[in-house]
Amino acid sequence: VQLQASGGGLVQPGGSLRLSCAVSGLAFSRYIIGWFRQAPGKEREFVANIRWNTYYADSVKGRFTISRDTAADTVYLQMNSLKPEDTAVYYCVADASVIVSAYRDPLQYDYWGQGTKVTVSS
Repeated sequence: VQLQASGGGLVQPGGSLRLSCAVSGLAFSRYIIGWFRQAPGKEREFVANIRWNTYYADSVKGRFTISRDTAADTVYLQMNSLKPEDTAVYYCVADASVIVSAYRDPLQYDYWGQGTKVTVSS
């Protein structure tokens, strides 16, 4: 299984970025694919996930949108109105099943990508 995250970079506050996660080695349409992030000195934090439904962290609702392209086996995270507190390494994750009440728990996800760094700064 490979989760290849890309699209990170440096952006000014208020700007936008789109992250991509190219997935291989698993039944893409059956898996929950999502994003976590980790800022320096902080624990990993759930951002969003998608399979039949989408879930978002409260901190990104209304600004981030997760979507999937089943033809390309790729999940996207469109990030708008970025804030300095969004600065983190963003990790793509996947799992075949996640306890609904625990989808924010990083231990629920078996597969992790290498991460892509997002820096929001003027």
